[in-house]
Amino acid sequence: MLTSVSSWLLSCLKVQSVKQGFAPAPTFAPVKINPKFFIGLGLLLIVGYFLQDLVLSDSQYIIGVKKKRQEKDDSFRRVSGSPLSQAQRDTFKALPYYEPDRAYRLDAQYQGLTKRDTARMATTGAQPETYLRWGQATFILNKQEYKLTLYRRAFGPDTTLFIPFADRTNGLVTYGGGRYLDAAVPAPDDTEITLDFNHAYNPYCAYNNSFVCPLPPTENRLNVEIPAGEKAFHE
Repeated sequence: MLTSVSSWLLSCLKVQSVKQGFAPAPTFAPVKINPKFFIGLGLLLIVGYFLQDLVLSDSQYIIGVKKKRQEKDDSFRRVSGSPLSQAQRDTFKALPYYEPDRAYRLDAQYQGLTKRDTARMATTGAQPETYLRWGQATFILNKQEYKLTLYRRAFGPDTTLFIPFADRTNGLVTYGGGRYLDAAVPAPDDTEITLDFNHAYNPYCAYNNSFVCPLPPTENRLNVEIPAGEKAFHE
């Protein structure tokens, strides 16, 4: 009896489905995804990660450069150690700079000198100053090769290399007497050195002519514009 009732209900459902226009559920073939899709997606994720890291790194670098500039401005406002006169400090706001540009943070080839002879460097005063020729840095800028001689003070404590240089911005945008750059002293077996021209700074005589300052030697006069670092000071 139950079997006959079940059969009757099943037949009714089939008839009703036909009347309602119901179609049997469609079947789908399995989708095949090319493995190269996943490889490409993975590469895009990796590239995106490194680009994000590079942007963050550049941002952090610029923040660091601006922080050091702010610290220098603060030190110039103080009486102790400032090259500015009292009258200059009264109206001083900030030193003028080029915007930080990581393109002017250069990795240079370093060659230390085995014989560190002395160099008598001309100054803005009557007497030259004595330095040691410590090494040479070779770098590429605008697809051209340039060289700078690196110095170290001959007398007294000196924890960094001194790099006086001139370039084609001098007397136009930057101080006419050239600018200075400092760099960490490389280890004896180092073959590279970083020259960060975003930290190029003016000698004290650019602010106050009562100071005596070394002048960049002929070998460090570059026939190229370096639009980075500190600009000429105007009261």
